[in-house]
Amino acid sequence: MGEQWIQEILNLGEDEKMTPKQLAILQAAIEVFSDKGYSAAATSEIAQKAGVAEGTIFRYYKTKKDLLLSIVGPTMSRMIAPFVLRNFKGVLDIPFDSYEDFLRAFIVNRLEFGRKNFRIIKILIQEIPFQPALREQFVENILGKVVERVEKIVEHFKEKGEIVEIPTPAIIRFTVSSVIGFLLARLLLMPDKDWNDEEEIELTIRFIMHGISPDGIGSKTFK
Repeated sequence: MGEQWIQEILNLGEDEKMTPKQLAILQAAIEVFSDKGYSAAATSEIAQKAGVAEGTIFRYYKTKKDLLLSIVGPTMSRMIAPFVLRNFKGVLDIPFDSYEDFLRAFIVNRLEFGRKNFRIIKILIQEIPFQPALREQFVENILGKVVERVEKIVEHFKEKGEIVEIPTPAIIRFTVSSVIGFLLARLLLMPDKDWNDEEEIELTIRFIMHGISPDGIGSKTFK
């Protein structure tokens, strides 16, 4: 994880470039938070790993929690982009011919993102249940923005007859649960398994589109 990686994940502009010390602090904090968790992580250890005095950390971040949020917040805003967090003006702006195409592009993109940014995502998973500020950021950056856009995609393909007529929130829950389940198993729970990513992605899409019964979920009527 080099400085270019840190700059990329935080999506910094030219006038927001960080000092070498700040970049070193962020990189060290990512490693320590990921390995030990937020509660067990000590700013003294972060400082030692970054090669700076502990007081230097607090010149940039008032508290350890501010340091955590500065790492995870930008990641949340990019978790779904670029395939979902686009400024859709209407359903005709959706750049996919089918819901399956959207799912395939989305899963491939997020799998690649997860590989590159695994430590930060691990921190996010570990800390959301215990950090109210982090949950608030998650609701604001993910649930608020993403659900609104995914609803447009789902409604568009429901109108085309590609998706069964069940409530859109339920479709989104099924889709997100399946995708996150695959990504967690692939990257966190069983990373050393002999994965065939292309095959697993297609199986995930098939499950989302048709369910696991011979007739598929689309054969049922939901009210």
